[in-house]
Amino acid sequence: MTENPTWIPVVAVALRRADGHWLMHRRPPDKHHGGLWEFPGGKVESAEIPTLALVREIGEELGIVLDPVALRPATFAHGARDRCGREIVILLYTCSEWSGVPGALEGGEVGWFSPQAMSALDKPPLDDALVARLLEITAR
Repeated sequence: MTENPTWIPVVAVALRRADGHWLMHRRPPDKHHGGLWEFPGGKVESAEIPTLALVREIGEELGIVLDPVALRPATFAHGARDRCGREIVILLYTCSEWSGVPGALEGGEVGWFSPQAMSALDKPPLDDALVARLLEITAR
């Protein structure tokens, strides 16, 4: 049997307003994938479950409060590798209820986009895959 590689679990959220627009976060220019648009979120720490990690990450990144019960699993993407060669797996949730006004607390910017506009944004490869799958799922 070959060596079992490690992986990095990452969670992200697709916030959807009542008008059908989705929130995307533009990464700060000095970060990896700087200037590209992504779903906000972050790494799951070893002692966390994905939904609680997402609540924590979104509080830190956007300054809003999510209720874990309002998070709905949507899709996932994998394949990219970090600098150490570990595979990244992004678990995407959707949410249409939150408290507060989203802002880019850690730099970059946030914006609300129609599905068509969201598809046209420059994104990292895994977020491209997530957007395509999300729009396919929500079009049903």
